[in-house]
Amino acid sequence: MPLLEVKDVHAQYGAIKALKGVSLTVEEGEVVTLIGSNGAGKSTTLRAITGLTPASSGSVLIEGEDITRVPAHQIVERGIAMSPEGRHCFPRMTVRENLDLGAYRRRGDTAVAEDLERVFELFPRLKEREKQKAGTMSGGEQQMLAMGRALMANPRVLLLDEPSMGIAPILVQRIYETIAEINRGGVTILLVEQNANYALDVSKRGYVLETGRVVLEGAADALRTDPEVQRAYLGA
Repeated sequence: MPLLEVKDVHAQYGAIKALKGVSLTVEEGEVVTLIGSNGAGKSTTLRAITGLTPASSGSVLIEGEDITRVPAHQIVERGIAMSPEGRHCFPRMTVRENLDLGAYRRRGDTAVAEDLERVFELFPRLKEREKQKAGTMSGGEQQMLAMGRALMANPRVLLLDEPSMGIAPILVQRIYETIAEINRGGVTILLVEQNANYALDVSKRGYVLETGRVVLEGAADALRTDPEVQRAYLGA
């Protein structure tokens, strides 16, 4: 049984059909990537999983449990957390306050302090800026904060939406090294990324989305050598 399964999910914004029957699986311990151009439905797929954009039909399951109609805040309790596109840190709150918000559903959990230290180990810059307002930090630092905040929910599945967007190249490399480290620590990851080179480097498997549909899937190495993927997403 997959840890996370999306089965024939359709979703729309008003009259615009964003997802047209997306199906995918993520096994425990994997990093799986969704690649595709702008408007392909990658972010909407993550939003459908988290309940932020409810599926109009189809189903989302976590370890076989149907969570399609579960409210978004309860999906976090089921073990799914997302670092969203654009980061969406709370700019007037400090780094520490943003991280504390990530753990807001874990009242009384004695492991929260340990997880905070783990986040600081993964992102030492956040420890250095613990009392700094999030809005005064660089894009790369805010991306670290968004990922750290999601990890504070103690997820089994971490959804990462465009972690390299708007970040200096030197920090993109560091972000992806950290993604691999998070996965080695036992967190399953579903990754949305336009930078297919980085995404396929860190992933075991991948899916290619076009206009709301999965048009190709396979092992990361196989996708990397696929002529159409090379032409469309790898700059070949």
